[in-house]
Amino acid sequence: MATAQTDTGRSNQKKRTRTAIVDAARVLIGAGSEVTMPEVARAALVSEATAYRYFPDLPSLIGEALAGVWPDPAEALQPVADSRDPVERVAYACEFLLRGILARQGGVRAMMAATIVRPDAESMRPGIRFGLIDHALAPLDGTLGVTDPDAFTQLKRSLAVVVGADALFTLTDQLGLTPDEAVASVVRTAKTLTEAAVRAAAVG
Repeated sequence: MATAQTDTGRSNQKKRTRTAIVDAARVLIGAGSEVTMPEVARAALVSEATAYRYFPDLPSLIGEALAGVWPDPAEALQPVADSRDPVERVAYACEFLLRGILARQGGVRAMMAATIVRPDAESMRPGIRFGLIDHALAPLDGTLGVTDPDAFTQLKRSLAVVVGADALFTLTDQLGLTPDEAVASVVRTAKTLTEAAVRAAAVG
């Protein structure tokens, strides 16, 4: 009996510690702070060694922390739920994602840096953009998705390249755009790609 209670107590303590580490990472991400394992451990009031016992590397920790703060695509696109215009929906999804990235850029940048040096960790990135793009383009499922599935797939791929942190940070870090200018530029490009696909579908 005592052993069972002890095991339960240890299990609960491990859950609390894991939760504390993830919560600390989310707080740092939300504050726009640099996200490193030592900083997360300090904020969670645990040792760095303890943090690494629960998460073998930074990408696994950030991936879990980021996944818990993004709404699902349907919830995210609720303001345009009644719209059947894929261009409007894509524009909204694009701005929603980019504003979210800017708000969490400490964690996003840390994840990107980690996956660049460790390509095998790429799958740990949340991939929020793909769900948003699929949901935004839902009105085309029965049109372009049926008449030209290859073109529909290519549109999704093109948007995946344009709509994301990589493009956003290229515009801000390398081209010197302000965050607002960068967001507006990406949104315009996403709308142009979608408009072209819609026109092609109408002609076809």
